[in-house]
Amino acid sequence: MTVLDSRALNRATLARQHLLTRTDTSVPEAVAHLCGLQAQEPQEPFIGLWSRLADFKPEQLDDALTGRTMVRTHLMRRTVHLVTSDDALAWRARHDAMLRQRVLGTYRRELAGIDLDQIAAAGRAAMADQQPRTMRELVQALEDRWPGPPRRVLGELLVAALIPMAQLPPRGLWHQRAGVRNLPLATWLERDIDPLPAGDSDPVGQQLLRRYLAAYGPAASADLRAWCGLAGLPTAVKAAREELVVFRDERGRELLDLPDAPRPHPDTPAPVRFLPAFDNAILGYHDRSRIIDAPHLGLSVAGHRTVLVDGRVTATWTVRSHHLRISPLRPLTTLEQEAVRAEAQDLTAFLDEDIDHVQLDTEN
Repeated sequence: MTVLDSRALNRATLARQHLLTRTDTSVPEAVAHLCGLQAQEPQEPFIGLWSRLADFKPEQLDDALTGRTMVRTHLMRRTVHLVTSDDALAWRARHDAMLRQRVLGTYRRELAGIDLDQIAAAGRAAMADQQPRTMRELVQALEDRWPGPPRRVLGELLVAALIPMAQLPPRGLWHQRAGVRNLPLATWLERDIDPLPAGDSDPVGQQLLRRYLAAYGPAASADLRAWCGLAGLPTAVKAAREELVVFRDERGRELLDLPDAPRPHPDTPAPVRFLPAFDNAILGYHDRSRIIDAPHLGLSVAGHRTVLVDGRVTATWTVRSHHLRISPLRPLTTLEQEAVRAEAQDLTAFLDEDIDHVQLDTEN
């Protein structure tokens, strides 16, 4: 069985994530291919798309959100994701149990003895007037019947687990600072959520597996589980296994992949890329060693924006007081510094935040 080393896996990830070469596909097509973008920080998906798409313009994403071809909703890992409306409707039911379990796992004591189905029914009744509500407004409509749980806990239960919600624009639009207003997905998109198909073959799980491998593979079952938050999709993996190819990594883990998916040569040059906080290419795996070194793993969950140099996380970056500051995690060669500065200049033009200085720290 072929063994893929870290560099081979790195180049495969970059190719699947459109980080080797910017693609000219549309914004909805790119977001669908990527299986969504993590989006609890509303402006970060714009940076993620700029690093992946040729000639990306922020209004393209704005139009997709206001035109309802894309939506912001709680999905994978109980995290807000920007996904296509089709995927939100197709995938939500498969995530329902996980979403409930994660909220209950976080607030087990506060929600002890609560009838979740009763709360869900009351929440849906409160939203039946089709008026957008903040989480606080929704809780206020129910708290007389359930005075026990803290407001924040009851709100998270309703909005992130029990009622499939869309976060409405202007939340998530370019350079907009707007609070979260919620409306049920089916109301906002004017389409019902797809029910889970009958049978034991887990067809939705199989679709998630294939889509994940197309955007992240080759990958282990543990990587798939870490990405979606579901319990490994063993039935889906078993059903699809005959159509997949199998590799091993240097630790001996089994890696699954689609037969015709790109796996570039490990020596393929990788350009500098500036990534947003919580980027797919980092968070989409249980084993993130293909793209980030062990001493820096904390950056991936702490909300740091990062810079890829030769395909690996090599610096962090911030924008404050009209300054873009780049802080390397290792010494950069002269050529690497030039490439980082060149990409940084393009980024400042895109961000359109009156950035007047790029600072590349030279001491580590």
